[in-house]
Amino acid sequence: METATTPRPRTTGSAAVERIISSSRRPKTLGATRPGAISLAMGEPDSGTPAPIVEAATKALASGRTRYAPMAGSPELQHAIATHTTARYGRPTMSEEIVLTHGGSAGLAATMLALINPGDRILIPEPTYSLYADHAAMIGAEVIWVPNRADGSLNLDTLQREAATARMIILCNPGNPTGRVYPDSDLHRLEQLLQDNPGLLLLADEAYADITFDGGTFTSALTLAAARDQIICCSTFSKTYAMTGWRLGHVIAPVELANRINTIHRTINGPLSTFIQDAALTALETSAADLQAAAASYQQRRDIVVEFLSGLPGVSMLPPQGAFYAFPKIDSSLTSDELTARFAAAGVLVRSGSEFGPSGEGHIRISFAIDVDSLTEGLTRFAATIKELG
Repeated sequence: METATTPRPRTTGSAAVERIISSSRRPKTLGATRPGAISLAMGEPDSGTPAPIVEAATKALASGRTRYAPMAGSPELQHAIATHTTARYGRPTMSEEIVLTHGGSAGLAATMLALINPGDRILIPEPTYSLYADHAAMIGAEVIWVPNRADGSLNLDTLQREAATARMIILCNPGNPTGRVYPDSDLHRLEQLLQDNPGLLLLADEAYADITFDGGTFTSALTLAAARDQIICCSTFSKTYAMTGWRLGHVIAPVELANRINTIHRTINGPLSTFIQDAALTALETSAADLQAAAASYQQRRDIVVEFLSGLPGVSMLPPQGAFYAFPKIDSSLTSDELTARFAAAGVLVRSGSEFGPSGEGHIRISFAIDVDSLTEGLTRFAATIKELG
């Protein structure tokens, strides 16, 4: 019989950690580099944060903006994002629908913790960003992988079959790792699917919404007015404004859901940095011309990747339509992990396709968010390795 003084059995800690470790596809060495290697592995703009944004931060610091911000974030920044969203997507948006977060990752985690229960089924079209499945594992939710069609579009028939017993769909658009932009028709079929299943939520990760190519159109989930109450959109300042290290993101959701997400976020993270939120106000003033110039720069590098890879035997790829990734498939007896190791040994770092879902096996991910000279040299090493593989 146990008494108040009986020692409790020692445990290794939360089962959430074990669930993440056992199911995660993400590399444990993420971000590590080798001397002399060229990294085409990281999704980080090479340009550095624009000077006006940095200057806004240093000005805020110099003026004493170093104290705690309101727990829910800067009202000025919430209002600015709401105004920006309304103008861009024609979706009337209130400040109360904006949750400011410690980067897009914290926004995704807070959303899932706030709205998903253990055992809930989550539909994840893939290949896609690997962090979603880790968040599901943390919660104890069940991931249902839904492979995209051969042309990169959503398998809406499968999503429809699974929808009645699912709680959430998580959509990355434009896509990481594929660079695909889902067509307008896919988004509107999703809208109908949500209407047919009122208990289903759509979490749209639109971190790369400002980076599209060839004059193509991007349809935001925020424009799906008929299913507005079921849609949560997560974004970040990291990619559009080259602010990866600043760690600032935001979630847009109906007020009731936003309040729940904010409760989780503030409980885990506390308030955001005051001067970083001040700098974000300046980021939102970036002109459309500057954003288009940045996208054009990525398209130039996309074109280099497509040209390099198109002539390589045993390599096939859907051309990226946005973001700054390419996801070639390599005809080889090696696994994606083994291919990644071979490329690393040849001095070029890429990501294993299997990280991004079951259908990513046989692929690798290349990031072209790097200067042209380094990209060209990295691709030269990549091509030489492909030829050695025969």
